[in-house]
Amino acid sequence: MAAKHYDSKTFTTAASIGYLLKLAHTLMVECASDAFADRDISFMQWIVLMKLREGAAMTASDLCREMRQDTGALTRLLDQLEERGYIVRERSKEDRRVVQLQLTPAGRKQATELVPLAVERLNTAAGDFSKTEFNEFVRLLNKLIGKLREAQQAGEARAS
Repeated sequence: MAAKHYDSKTFTTAASIGYLLKLAHTLMVECASDAFADRDISFMQWIVLMKLREGAAMTASDLCREMRQDTGALTRLLDQLEERGYIVRERSKEDRRVVQLQLTPAGRKQATELVPLAVERLNTAAGDFSKTEFNEFVRLLNKLIGKLREAQQAGEARAS
């Protein structure tokens, strides 16, 4: 039987791992956004460039799923990146309905040059963790993500 970590009689939102993860995420984005404030692109635009560089996404739909963003906000980000010459949109030769995203050489350069800035902020945020604690934290987050994906897939299977 699965362990029960919460009790409905004593539960508070402040103790919810969902709330704590959201708060940590929000604070990390704010910290990174501050670091990118005097750059040519925003932190979120840089994330798009990185996802394209890493091959984690090829289309706007892929990016929406990968980044958990709504299509309207992402479209604006892509428009701005295209205007700056960092990405190009190209129709797929196999399926004309699909628009693929490509990094330009300038986009690849911009993404690469800003990695040290992001890494420095991440290292600052995790600075109080020992190497062992950090590795365990990452392992536990991935375990949680795996369990949540399993539950999501099970819910989708029941719905269909």
